[in-house]
Amino acid sequence: MTDVRDNKAGSRFELDIEGHVAFADYRATPQGVIITHTETPLSLRGRGIGSQLVEGALALIRADGRKVIAGCSFVADYLRDHPENRDIMA
Repeated sequence: MTDVRDNKAGSRFELDIEGHVAFADYRATPQGVIITHTETPLSLRGRGIGSQLVEGALALIRADGRKVIAGCSFVADYLRDHPENRDIMA
C-alpha cells in the first residue's frame, strides 16, 4: 500500500496512485480533525483507493493523538464499517 501523507499546508491527506492523487480535505479543530471531503480520481474508483486513503489518514490522526470527526459521507460509512476505529472518533 502506498503511504498517505499529511499535506498540512493544503489541509488534506494525500495518496499518490499511478500518477494521480486521491485526497481527503480536513479542518483541524480543538475537538479533532474533521475530514470534510474525500476524492478519488475517476479512473481509480472502485478499487478501494478511497478506503486506503481514509485508513492512512486515520493512522496519521491516531499517531498525533487526535480524534476524527466524519464530515463527509464516505468517511462516516468507513467508520461505521470499521468499528476498530471507534477509539479515535470524537
